[in-house]
Amino acid sequence: MALTTIFLICSILTLWSSPITAQSPPSPLLSPSPSPAPAPAPHFVNLTDLLSLAGPFQTFLNLLVQTDVIQTFQNQANNTEQGITIFVPSDSAFADIQKPSISNLTKDQLKSLVLYHAFPKYYSLSDFKDLSSKNPVSTFAGGQYTLNLTDTSGLIQVGSDWSNPKISSSVYSTDPVAVYEVNSVLLPKAIVTTAPVLTPAPAPAPVLSPISGLAPIGEKGRGEAPKSSESTNNDSSSHGIAVSRFSYFLAVAIGALLLML
Repeated sequence: MALTTIFLICSILTLWSSPITAQSPPSPLLSPSPSPAPAPAPHFVNLTDLLSLAGPFQTFLNLLVQTDVIQTFQNQANNTEQGITIFVPSDSAFADIQKPSISNLTKDQLKSLVLYHAFPKYYSLSDFKDLSSKNPVSTFAGGQYTLNLTDTSGLIQVGSDWSNPKISSSVYSTDPVAVYEVNSVLLPKAIVTTAPVLTPAPAPAPVLSPISGLAPIGEKGRGEAPKSSESTNNDSSSHGIAVSRFSYFLAVAIGALLLML
């Protein structure tokens, strides 16, 4: 009995001394936060498509593909922060160069020639004025293959050893790719050792001779106007009247002589 009483007292004291913990309400379920949208993929310019559609650049494009330089240029445009600037001669610019200035070049020389037409960095048209103060500017071909730029009141010329073409149009210019049309092929002496033979310009149109009906110009620079048909008719009428009067007086004189006989 005494043990039972002691056990009850200990149980009561244990319950009394233990803290009463309130059951906390369950935490609300949080909806998962949406993941951020992926960054848009960078816009890459397909140089083959651009040159095929933008103008008469088939000759230059064929050289790019033939020498595998098209892949070099495309990688520079897609995978670098510097970008690329390409000077593209038109088909007529290649046609102006008479063979064998280019046709007898080796594949390595053709590759260097095509690389010579690009800078391994993007330049807008407004950048060329400052760039001209840094002449000569290295090209993709490296080493001795450099170009000299001039910007005269917006007229931009790209000087090579044998040609000094102007930029005739901006085909495409959005960082990191710039493509500019030039009206001549850039020719370095390291590849073309002698001055290229260009197709002669067409002969000027012949000067037309003056119209034969016009009178020659006088000393004071004034020419007599051609006589009109009306003035010609008037002259003919006056001449006819004078002949009639002469015939009349001749007849009167003859008649008077006959009376006197």
